[in-house]
Amino acid sequence: MKVSEDRNRIVIFDTTLRDGEQSPGASMNLDEKLRIAQVLEAMGVDIIEAGFPIASDGDFEAVREIARTVKDSVVCGLARASRMDIDRCAEALRPAVSGRIHTFISTSPLHMQYKLRMQPEDVLAAVTESVAIARDHAGDVEWSAEDGSRTEHDFLCRCVEAAIAAGARTINIPDTVGYAVPDEFAGLIGMLFERVPNIDQAVISVHCHNDLGLAVANSLAAIGAGARQVECTINGLGERAGNAAMEEIVMALRTRQDRLPFTCGVRSEDITKASRLVSATTGFKVQPNKAIVGANAFAHEAGIHQDGVLKHAGTYEIMTPESVGLSKSTLVLGKHSGRHAFKEKLKDLGYDPGDNAIQDAFKRFKALADKKKEIFDEDIIALVDEEGRVNDRIALLSLEVLCGTKHHPPKAEMELLFDGKSKSCQATGVGPVDAAFNCIKKLIEHEARLQLYHVHAVTQGTDAQAEVTVRLEENGKTVNGQGADTDTMVASVKAYVNALNKLLVKRGKSVPAALSA
Repeated sequence: MKVSEDRNRIVIFDTTLRDGEQSPGASMNLDEKLRIAQVLEAMGVDIIEAGFPIASDGDFEAVREIARTVKDSVVCGLARASRMDIDRCAEALRPAVSGRIHTFISTSPLHMQYKLRMQPEDVLAAVTESVAIARDHAGDVEWSAEDGSRTEHDFLCRCVEAAIAAGARTINIPDTVGYAVPDEFAGLIGMLFERVPNIDQAVISVHCHNDLGLAVANSLAAIGAGARQVECTINGLGERAGNAAMEEIVMALRTRQDRLPFTCGVRSEDITKASRLVSATTGFKVQPNKAIVGANAFAHEAGIHQDGVLKHAGTYEIMTPESVGLSKSTLVLGKHSGRHAFKEKLKDLGYDPGDNAIQDAFKRFKALADKKKEIFDEDIIALVDEEGRVNDRIALLSLEVLCGTKHHPPKAEMELLFDGKSKSCQATGVGPVDAAFNCIKKLIEHEARLQLYHVHAVTQGTDAQAEVTVRLEENGKTVNGQGADTDTMVASVKAYVNALNKLLVKRGKSVPAALSA
């Protein structure tokens, strides 16, 4: 990837698989990460930060497999300023056609004093040493100043100059805690261009968090000040309040060429597909009023708005639904629809599963069509989003719940498949959901605490599918699970079981502290 030939081209650096996965409950397995990486590659993302290889064996394997699979995008791994981290990162990236080592260290007074417990001169020395070690392994090295927006200007300039002199060809200035405001952040980037003598030898990048809701605004302001790489995530996924949302940055560049005369290589028509995939994989639902990818982003209810859009879409739509990969159709298929039509609809909705997955999904679609008179796009999305769980250790086999005015307390009877063996039990609770969840606790012993239980009707009507989200916490590890079914109780158990499966995976994952850039 050549990024220096066109100074108006913005490099899109996606960190969904690294910073995004650090969101509590957003951990992904290898197959899920590979699928997302392939979608990112297909949509034209320049750099995919695949993970933090030193964090765990699982992270290492994911980075290595993505490096082996992805050919058109640069595959990047994160490493702290230590030889062990950098060596491990380089090993994971060895199969990559194009690999990048991304190393970082904190530079703000607060971080240096309390987190690193290092003097500024020692940090400066670590910058030079870590970049030099990384350059021994790779020609493409990125260096980040963690908490850069709260770093003293003089010291930040010295660190940036040292990193470039040591061989870093991308310099990243993160707003790690989402503290900056746009004019201030643009001023910081402009200051570096004015004061760092060798700044022309590197691409300046920014990585903005959204704690004040300003991540995208700060990123765009930095572009205006000369930054040419933006680090972002699908749906704005990330630690705390998240990162700058890739879809918002890409569409801002595309829509406001009058004020942002820049280009990027991302195919905006693939945005909805990527958004839905990340949401389904992580269990993090996209809020309806989310810009670009929210369910209401192209919806118009007010009569004045509807009248205007019917006369000319541009009256209330500054971009077209098609430009982000949305289909205009609402009512989709029915019980008489064939497999070919179902497959084409999946493609329209941004899904391209293999033949085996399509066959399984088609069977489930037929079963749903027998229950519902009308099948909507949202129904199919919810149905397909439940696929890909063939490697789960726990699966629901049967559920029966007795409740109501004549059944007190409510009772649940359940059969689960756990590691290939059937287990069944009965349990009661203060309500039907409590009874069902108590039954799961009897069958699968665990100490996880239920933090969230949320039910959402996928479409309107009494025959709508219920989509349930469950959040479990165990020993500081948090996971989200999702389930969908026309029976709310079945959807609830599916969601709880999905969360438990993720928790079983996460129990073996040990992540070092202070991973965020």
